[in-house]
Amino acid sequence: QVHLVESGGGLVQAGGSLRLSCAASGGTFSRYAMGWFRQAPGKERDFVARIDWSVGNTYYADSVKGRFTISRDAAKNSVYLQMNSLKPEDTAIYYCAADVRRLYGSNRNAREYDYWGQGTQVTVSS
Repeated sequence: QVHLVESGGGLVQAGGSLRLSCAASGGTFSRYAMGWFRQAPGKERDFVARIDWSVGNTYYADSVKGRFTISRDAAKNSVYLQMNSLKPEDTAIYYCAADVRRLYGSNRNAREYDYWGQGTQVTVSS
């Protein structure tokens, strides 16, 4: 069983930065792709970013491209989301997720990810 735990959320002013972390346990992470998604109140869970674990290719939603950076540390079994130039519309609960079946490519479908963390709240004030 794969267990994912996010941290690093909080309240920040527009234009500020946050770094989210996702610690993984219980699996072989060299075989997984990892993604970040977010969900605002009353909205669907949207794709934010993805990294192919072994190759390291990255993919981003257009809304965050150039502002957010996904990375991973294999030695720590962790994936990160550096968020810069934050906007009020970035306010949401952010989730990390593991895709154990599709290791490569830009899989942006939340339904196709296999394991999820509990989420961390990010609030950006104007």
